[in-house]
Amino acid sequence: MAKKTTFERIAYEALNARQKESFNFQKISAVLADYGYTTIRLSDDWNGADFLAQHLSGETLKIQLKGRLSFYEKYRHKELWVCFRQNQDWYLYRHDELLEKVLEQTNIANSASWMQEGGYTFPGLTVQLQAMLAPYLLSNS
Repeated sequence: MAKKTTFERIAYEALNARQKESFNFQKISAVLADYGYTTIRLSDDWNGADFLAQHLSGETLKIQLKGRLSFYEKYRHKELWVCFRQNQDWYLYRHDELLEKVLEQTNIANSASWMQEGGYTFPGLTVQLQAMLAPYLLSNS
């Protein structure tokens, strides 16, 4: 006799880093499907991408999945998109395009993180960052 399967929601906070990345990949894949994309997860970063998203038109995006708004020197000039979730909202932005705006309008270029490590992540979104990110918001509905 087959065992009855029960479904229980998980607590995202209880997941480890790899589980969170898998969870977020599945969630963003569902959102991108509403925009005509199918996704392919890569087993290892390829040219900085965690996954590819191919549109019905044939356009393919190389996407890096992050836990928050992030920029890195190593991603420059690779035609990468970066995706992250803030609460229930998803953002998908061209790394180099938004980086130029952020470098012009914030002080990250003078931070120790950027100067010494070549990267910067924002722990939260200020009103200024929310305004800059508005064009990159993907609707979940």
